[in-house]
Order: sequence, then C-alpha cells, then structure tokens
Amino acid sequence: MARVTMLQQKDDLAPQHHLIFDAIAESRGRVGGPFALLLHSPEVAGRTAHLGSYLRFESTLPAAVTELVVITTSRECDCALEWGGHVVLARRAGVREEAISAIRERRAPEGLTPEEAQIVSYVQQLLRAHRVSEATYHALLERFGVQGLVELTASFGYYSLLACSLNAFAVEPAEGAERLPV
Repeated sequence: MARVTMLQQKDDLAPQHHLIFDAIAESRGRVGGPFALLLHSPEVAGRTAHLGSYLRFESTLPAAVTELVVITTSRECDCALEWGGHVVLARRAGVREEAISAIRERRAPEGLTPEEAQIVSYVQQLLRAHRVSEATYHALLERFGVQGLVELTASFGYYSLLACSLNAFAVEPAEGAERLPV
C-alpha cells in the first residue's frame, strides 16, 4: 500500500493546480502511476510530465529503444509499478520477448542482440558504476548521434526519477500487472 494518498481526481487538488492535472491527463489519457504521487507537489508533477511527454512521445529515438531503456531502468531499480506498466509498452513497441526475459531475470547481456546489449549496458553502467565505458559511449554515439544519446541518457534519468519516487513511497502496481521476481 502506498505511503501517501494517490491523487487521481482533479478535485484532490487546489483549484490553482487543476491546469497541471488537466495537462497530465491530456498527455497520458489519465492521471495515475507516478503522477498521482507527484501531484503532492503540483509543480514537480507538471514539470516532470512535460519532460516525460517529450521523451516518451516526441523523442528522436525509436519507441523500442526508449522502452528498452525504461524496462532496464525499472529492473535495475526494482520498481514494480514502472516494470508492470512498461513491459506491456515494450512488447507493443517491438522489444523482443527474449530481451524482456533476460532483463527481468537479470541475465542480460545473455539473450540480447548486440544492439540491445549496448543500450542495456549503458543503463546498467550508469546505475551501477555511475559512469559509462568509452566503448559503450562511442558505440551508442555512433549509432544515435549526440542528440539521440542525450535523449537516451535523459530517458534513463527521467525513468530513474520515477522509479525512485515510486519505490520511496511504496507505490505498487495494480492487481494483474506483470510482477518482477524478487
């Protein structure tokens, strides 16, 4: 059970914050998940949602790359809600089931293509060592260019922010969502 009330209705907020609620709902179809938590600080929620909208819906990166970043970040942070929500989106974006399994079961890079392994390694290196090797950096720079690599890095950071927030406030996935093994 979440440590705070999840703010999922516009009336849960003061009237001066209704525009933020509306913007989040419009960009995502509803207010839930991390935004129902972040709305305890409406400005944080609004600014976070704005960045997330760009990274998720307008980035120069293919959706499969973004979702691979998200599920890797979710697994590295053991964020059940983020995993449960994005593993479905990863499949829809074309992320291979073998890659999803390898990440879920912490076997990666085993089971990954070289292209998938580059992305997963990048996220793992940042989370585990807080740095990226020259080889990984240059491979992804060559593949995505500077803008793409900035967006990939920002995606990792954005989803890390969400994962840490969800974990800190013990927000769990809905019943029936795919679970991470402990």
